[in-house]
Amino acid sequence: MNTSKEIRQVVLDTETTGMNKDGTIYLGHRIIEIGCVELINRRLTGRHYHVYINPGMMVDPEAVTVHGITDQFLQDKPFFDQVADEFIEFIRGADLVIHNAPFDVGFMDQEFRFLNKKTQPTQEISTVTDTLVMAKKMFPGKRNNLDALSDRFGINTQHRVLHGALLDAEILADVYLLMSGGQAKLNLSSGDPSEMSTGRRDRKSSSPLRVIHATEAEQSAHVERLKLIGNSLWQA
Repeated sequence: MNTSKEIRQVVLDTETTGMNKDGTIYLGHRIIEIGCVELINRRLTGRHYHVYINPGMMVDPEAVTVHGITDQFLQDKPFFDQVADEFIEFIRGADLVIHNAPFDVGFMDQEFRFLNKKTQPTQEISTVTDTLVMAKKMFPGKRNNLDALSDRFGINTQHRVLHGALLDAEILADVYLLMSGGQAKLNLSSGDPSEMSTGRRDRKSSSPLRVIHATEAEQSAHVERLKLIGNSLWQA
């Protein structure tokens, strides 16, 4: 009987109106984008959650240079309280995989506190795995941001001109799977057999070619055939 338990993880990233300088006060900055991709038993399922959010405030110009999300773009987007229930339902009970988790979790907890109803903090909704902590243990003393890790694991991010929550979550899923042991089986959900379970089509496989050796009977038949040819360069 198969008693294995399904392991559900959600790889998550956010973009915000700016960088808070104080981890306890948050200086009024808000979340403007959330991107999540789902893993079940270390396989991408194709399910994702992605939303842009009207923060009700101006986006810092410095932040716009990072993610390219402008005030004008966000004008007609929903406010956080309009998407909170759907978002919480998507992450509930999952292990959240986040790079530099205190940053994103801090913003999420702030948004939850701003709601007019009582909402649990993130760590009472989900568990959290911080891939930055993992990376620092694996590569002490080295740069361990998402770009550096992508380069280290051979993940092509040339299409990543600006930061975006969903794109960064997809890249982080690749990094996490490789950093935590990789994945041997193909993910065929896309219909492309060259796509590995990490979801990247441009990652080259390093598996050696399979060598099939001739049997003794086949080798004997080959020798007899060379005798028929006569004076063959292939004869020993």
